[in-house]
Amino acid sequence: MRIMGERWLKSACKRFVVGLAVLGILQIASICSVQAAGQIVILATTTSTQDSGLLDVVVPLFEKRTGYVVKTISVGTGQALALGGRGEADVVLVHAPEAEKKYLAEGTLINRRLVMHNDFIVVGPKEDPAQIGGLKKASDALRKIAETKAAFASRGDNSGTHQLERRLWKEGGLDPSGDWYLQSGQGMGQTLWIASEKRAYTLTDRGTYVALKKRVQLEVLVERDKSLLNIYSVMEVNPARFPKVNAAGGKAFADFMVSPAAQEVIKSFGIDKFGEPLFYPDAGKREEELGP
Repeated sequence: MRIMGERWLKSACKRFVVGLAVLGILQIASICSVQAAGQIVILATTTSTQDSGLLDVVVPLFEKRTGYVVKTISVGTGQALALGGRGEADVVLVHAPEAEKKYLAEGTLINRRLVMHNDFIVVGPKEDPAQIGGLKKASDALRKIAETKAAFASRGDNSGTHQLERRLWKEGGLDPSGDWYLQSGQGMGQTLWIASEKRAYTLTDRGTYVALKKRVQLEVLVERDKSLLNIYSVMEVNPARFPKVNAAGGKAFADFMVSPAAQEVIKSFGIDKFGEPLFYPDAGKREEELGP
């Protein structure tokens, strides 16, 4: 009996030690999981920052400098703002000033800072069937396109580009519809491809167009209208409203985008490959200081 008792005691001790070891491993795994989650920054941004290639440069630089890992969700600005507004991202980089200010007013996004700008342009087939080439106002160009029922490719996705397009139609007193009005529901790069295939006009940010212009058969026809200014801002998701967001990581990314290092990258981005910059840095500036 005594021998059996000793064996039972040894077995119990062994099980206890193993149990402690397993518990320790689980605790370490849990801690590592929490630490890893804290290193991930969810960025909601526009397709234009992705399609232009800018994120391929600035994100690795941010990760190398800070140790954070960025998970990018590239969608239209409307969707990016909605993700931030629901606390499903940590930081947003977008280009729809009026829509952005609504989220700031409701307190879901905070600390809006200008990052950069370029401009929008109206592009179309070289033959220019609606004869809009050289017009000074984008709204006049859209009116002529509608009058001639020339094909027009809209993103149709509530992106910043789509919001501006709708505003321009409204300025011209128009509500476009019909077979000539094509809604892609896609990002800027895909919409440019569709416009090129369909010999259609479209509204695009200059950066994405410059990045793709050698692969699409579209010409710049209307530009430099002040209404076509394209301003990008960075905003953090409010941790007071969404305690589970990575507030430190979101702020770190926002701070980086307006830092001298990132602004220098933005200033020169595109020159080597395309012969011109795709964006112009704006950290510390006000909207009224900017021009087309």
